[in-house]
Amino acid sequence: MKSQLLRSIACATAFAPALWATAASAQPAIAGAVMQPASLPSAGAVSAFYKTYRSSPMWFRGAVANPAAGKLVSILKRAPLDGLASGPQLASQVEAAIARASTGQSADVMAAEQVLSSAWVTYVQALKRPTPRMIYAYANLSPQNTRPDQILLTAAASPSLEAHVTSLSNVNPTYAQIREAAWLQAQASAGVPDPRALANLERARALPATGRFIVVDSATQKLTMYENGQPVDSMKVIVGMRDLPTPMIASIIHYITYNPYWNVPHHLVRKTIAPNVIKQGVGYLKSHGYELMEDWSETSAVLPADSIDWKAAASGAIQIRVRQKPGPGNSMGKMKFRFPSGEDIYLHDTPNKALFAKSQRTLSNGCVRLEDAARLGRWLLGRDPIAPSADAEIRQPLPQGVPVYLTYLTAQPSTAGVTYLSDVYGWDRPSDQLVASK
Repeated sequence: MKSQLLRSIACATAFAPALWATAASAQPAIAGAVMQPASLPSAGAVSAFYKTYRSSPMWFRGAVANPAAGKLVSILKRAPLDGLASGPQLASQVEAAIARASTGQSADVMAAEQVLSSAWVTYVQALKRPTPRMIYAYANLSPQNTRPDQILLTAAASPSLEAHVTSLSNVNPTYAQIREAAWLQAQASAGVPDPRALANLERARALPATGRFIVVDSATQKLTMYENGQPVDSMKVIVGMRDLPTPMIASIIHYITYNPYWNVPHHLVRKTIAPNVIKQGVGYLKSHGYELMEDWSETSAVLPADSIDWKAAASGAIQIRVRQKPGPGNSMGKMKFRFPSGEDIYLHDTPNKALFAKSQRTLSNGCVRLEDAARLGRWLLGRDPIAPSADAEIRQPLPQGVPVYLTYLTAQPSTAGVTYLSDVYGWDRPSDQLVASK
């Protein structure tokens, strides 16, 4: 049965949605059950699942509930922390269904089976919502397997349903630690979760549970490298200031760029560079290694500095591209680590190491400055990152793309509960929990 279900996970994808409506309408009502499955969320899809796949009960063996059923009750009781406010009500319905199934009547057992499956589907779908504010640069980094058939086929095929339910509900170690600490505090306050905990859990669930990846946390101004889901190294970073926060991004780094140019942000061209050119002349540009570019393409031509109306640039009437050539004073340092996001945000080296001594390092224009770019490059490449020449913008492909997650976690879990860092960006406010980016 399990091997058949595993094979069905992929092939069900194309035709399952159409089956749910037709099969659900043909499913007979189960008389005498404590609760009709149709009264629960996702009930139509769940009913169709059991009819389509002729699946035997996975939550029950005869009248005896699988240990996973009790685990589901516990999970649903704390589900408000997972963003499912109706979790405790679903837990009561599941408990009532389990009690009725103890009669051993096949109709009662099957009705209870579908109640539990519907509750599980509802919970998993809530848990796998996209994270608000998160930019998912690649579709496979966003939540996967959220259809009822995918959720139930995977559960039915798991070697241990209890282990599967536990593992999936934990999401990832960071998420599980924050939730456990927040649950302890909620229990001490009549079960009411702290809105700050909810905001942090929304963000933490975007992180993976296993694999090799990088996490940049703007709240702690720290970068952590993970292997097999465990932290192996970390370093300080400098992230965006309050008015120019580093966005939350899930993406993949595919290469290192040696001897990078720095493309100066428009607001700095307007506020700093253009006024200095007006005061000091175009010699200011040369002394700082700046070039005026024709456009934003990689093959852009360099324009004469005196061809621009610098007063118009200073006022914001026109926007121009200014880049800084590689060298000791280049703001990108010796290397940068780009990744798709649509926001022109990346990790990079910096010549100004003194700023890492500060305790609060929300100082950049949005990009992430690295305390030790060479160490990150070594971890990514598996060898020392050395530029093959002094040429500008040399790209060194990585052996394999490495996911990178830029997030913001002010919640710090401990055995005593959760403590919260300063909310510099103001993202812990309930009103700031916005619809997710896709």
